[in-house]
Parts: sequence; C-alpha cells; structure tokens
Amino acid sequence: MAMIIDLSGIMKDYGARIMVSGDLFMEDVSFLGERFSFKTPLLIDGSITNNTQSFEFKAKVTGKMTVHCARCNQPLEVPVKFKIAEILAREDGTASHDEDIVLFSGTEIDISDIVLNNFLTNVSGKYLCKEDCKGLCPHCGADLNEGDCGCQKEEIDPRWAALAEIMKKTSDTE
Repeated sequence: MAMIIDLSGIMKDYGARIMVSGDLFMEDVSFLGERFSFKTPLLIDGSITNNTQSFEFKAKVTGKMTVHCARCNQPLEVPVKFKIAEILAREDGTASHDEDIVLFSGTEIDISDIVLNNFLTNVSGKYLCKEDCKGLCPHCGADLNEGDCGCQKEEIDPRWAALAEIMKKTSDTE
C-alpha cells in the first residue's frame, strides 16, 4: 500500500502542477468497531500544485469496499467516494508546524497515509444491508430477515418483575 509521488519536477517552479492518477491497493482497516475490506484498488484522480512554501494536494477517490451490516452481520459491498484537499510542506523548517499541514522530507511523498486518513474521516460508523433490516435474534442469533426464529419475544426486565406480577394480579381480579 504505497503510492509514491515524485515532486522534484515542480519543487522550484511556483504554480507548477503534477497530475496524480492511479490505483491504490488498500489493506483491510479496522475502525470504529467495523472492518473495511478492499477487494479492488481505490482510484485516485487529482493533482499536486506548488504554492511557493507548500504544495496543495487535491484529489477524488473512488472505489468499493466490503463491510458487514450493523444489524444482521451479512457482508455488503459499499461504494467509496470522497475528496481530498491537503496542504503539504517539506520538513525543512520554512513551513509553520500547523497540524493541518502534512509534512514530508526529500522530494517524494507517499500519499497512501493521506488517502487512508481521509478515508477514515469520511466513512460512516454503521452500514445496513437494507433500511428495514430486522437484524439478529438477541436470544438465538438467527437472522430475522430470513423469517421468525420462534423465540419467545416478551421478556420482562427482572427489576420490574415484581411490578408485573402485581399488575397481573390486579387485572385478574377485575
């Protein structure tokens, strides 16, 4: 998972631009309790422009990932689409040490981590296979989208059991 961009051709020329286009093979990523898998590479399409003291990296990222439904745990394929807008600066002391700036050394930069960080800020915490997914039975674990599992649905919280018994006796005497 590396996408090295050589900036030596635009380093001394203000306003110069280099096109960034290609496939980035991402490794599986675990984040926010979810595992994101990539069977195909993400497509990066953008540019890096020299702005005197820094470089501006803008790109569109598209592709597909596999996640699991938050309710029934079935795998599903989800489109990936986000934009990147980052400021890059060389670690030579001329740029301010702002945390919004991505620092690099030499004349090359690996944009893989930039893509990964932007991916993580753009993913949703939960994905559903369908809006009305019924999920899994909390008792037996059966997929309720495939039909009723037959488990008893009404379960009283043990803290309220005494009150439920009183209510039952009251309704029986009426």
